[in-house]
Amino acid sequence: MLTLNIKWQRLVESGETCPRCSNTEAEVERAFDLLSKALSVFGIKVELQKSEITLEEFLTSPLNSNQIIINNKPLEQWLDANVGSSKCCSVCGDNECRTIEIGSDKYETIPANMIIKAGLKAAAEMLPISENIKFVSLNLNRFNTNK
Repeated sequence: MLTLNIKWQRLVESGETCPRCSNTEAEVERAFDLLSKALSVFGIKVELQKSEITLEEFLTSPLNSNQIIINNKPLEQWLDANVGSSKCCSVCGDNECRTIEIGSDKYETIPANMIIKAGLKAAAEMLPISENIKFVSLNLNRFNTNK
């Protein structure tokens, strides 16, 4: 079975994180659930790893917080997006924290649909071209009987 790896990292200080990371966590979990269901048809297992960065690591490189990496490639690379920053709050203090910019839109909380789109692109790269269509049909039948 193929595996799609999603890694999300954020600052956690004394068990607390900032609102944008907290909101992103809910979006990451939603995207993980939807991708897991959708990609199982193609024999792809989705794994989610959440990791914490320390305050010291954050202060050295604040843009490493609220970062999503899919199959060892940052989310923004899958989406032809840019990394930006904006003033944060809470445990982040007045530091400039990571945002994602697509066109003129700036996202402090990373929405599930953005994560899903990047995950689907990564999954498409994983699928072998020579694979017989019966493989997909077999998995689709399994998916339908497990509903």
